[in-house]
Amino acid sequence: MGRAEKVVLAYSGGVDTSVCIPYLKHEWGVEEVITLAADLGQGDELEPIRVKALDAGAAESLVMDATERFVTDYVFPAIQANALYEDRYPLCTALGRPLIAKLLVEAAEKYGADAVVHGCTAKGNDQVRFDVAIAALNPALKVLAPAREWGMSREETIAYGEKYGVPSPVKKSSPYSIDKNLMGRSVEAGPLEDPWVEPLEEVYEMTQAIADAPDEPAYVEIGFTQGNPTRLNGEALAPIELVTQLNQIVGQHGVGRIDMVENRLVGIKSREIYEAPGLLVLIQAHQDLESLVLTKDVTHYKKGLEQTYTQLVYNGLWYSPLKEAIDAFIQQTQQQVTGTVRVKLFKGTAVVVGRKSEQSLYTPTLATYGSDDTFDHKAAEGFIYVWGLPTRVWSQKTR
Repeated sequence: MGRAEKVVLAYSGGVDTSVCIPYLKHEWGVEEVITLAADLGQGDELEPIRVKALDAGAAESLVMDATERFVTDYVFPAIQANALYEDRYPLCTALGRPLIAKLLVEAAEKYGADAVVHGCTAKGNDQVRFDVAIAALNPALKVLAPAREWGMSREETIAYGEKYGVPSPVKKSSPYSIDKNLMGRSVEAGPLEDPWVEPLEEVYEMTQAIADAPDEPAYVEIGFTQGNPTRLNGEALAPIELVTQLNQIVGQHGVGRIDMVENRLVGIKSREIYEAPGLLVLIQAHQDLESLVLTKDVTHYKKGLEQTYTQLVYNGLWYSPLKEAIDAFIQQTQQQVTGTVRVKLFKGTAVVVGRKSEQSLYTPTLATYGSDDTFDHKAAEGFIYVWGLPTRVWSQKTR
């Protein structure tokens, strides 16, 4: 089945992507497999992964540190869009996919490969995200997905790998399927497949149990510059450092856990556990700062576009004309989103308790009920008459 001569394989070091290497060569007649492992700040040691790919038969094994690119080019724009899929999931895993697709396409073009390969199965969202993003970036490239087609069970996959020198996992593997990067973790499968079963504490890594969280509240001050997080507790920090510190502070107070049944793109419902301590608080703080600096009509109109934006990203359409157009709108709205938000963290809760900005549209003399009031009270009656006129006319005609 000579589908391609030279391919670039998205490589994680797990069973499926390791078995992809001999499978591509022996079943599909691929001559040269180049693997690419993307470091998005997941904290794994990537040198053993690089070596494992070579041992499994890769001609070349690439490791790309793309953490900074991930945060600045993918995560920060999503924070500006207040992106929460189904009002809960901050896309921590989904946001990495268009970047990995971009790295695969760049590597394929550099090495003259005629196809890229991923290890996604047929039921998940990621296959769609990879296939569509790659098609958008280079429609001439073929996309191969052996795990979607080989029809082997987990046991058969391991046995196939052993036949060609891919070692089977030595320890009893965890029942969970876990994906992680700097922004968060997604956990599914095993006991979690029953939506009635409470997750065991072992599924969490970035967040403390509420029972173990500190007994005193903590306050964090997050500074934004044109919609991007740039300061933490008054200190200017680079993106990776800011997110890393915030994850640690927020997670310590038991904030950042999500347990939800979500609607996948492929039409099935899936029970997911997410941990995204820093990202959830950044979106919450950003949203609150916008309430201070954006006009009413922009705030309300942006809400609808945020929902569309989130669905586009979740559904694999990061590189699409509509997403690009919404990006332009969001960028325009962020010009005034500079200021500081104060968040109180306590026993699993994060509450915004203060916000300030040089661009604030909040006018104390208009809002006050005290003696400083400058609002023209006489204007109210005429305004209400005009505002209510259509309702009054309608009522007279239909009573």
